[in-house]
Amino acid sequence: MFAVLIVLTLIAAVLLIGVVLIQKSKGGGLSSSFAGSNQIMGVRRTNNFIEKVTWILAGAICLLAVLSTFFMPDAISRSGSRVNAPATEQVEGGNYDTQLPAAEAPAAE
Repeated sequence: MFAVLIVLTLIAAVLLIGVVLIQKSKGGGLSSSFAGSNQIMGVRRTNNFIEKVTWILAGAICLLAVLSTFFMPDAISRSGSRVNAPATEQVEGGNYDTQLPAAEAPAAE
């Protein structure tokens, strides 16, 4: 199931790239090629359609990303961090309750 979700996410990402490349930043894009007056979808409807497809694909990628975390195999999700964990044993240190020698003690003023 995890592999299927990853493949669907990749397909949606490639489609989203294609849809974004069809658009132009100043409102031209695919609608500028339909300049004739007798088309099935008008210029305004073409822009609305491409905008809706963009939002649907973006939402699908988000949904598939969240779903893929739930279906992630245990071997991947429980592998832990790649950073080495610090040592849990306490290394025995010296005696930290020692007093300063009298010569180094601060003088009271």
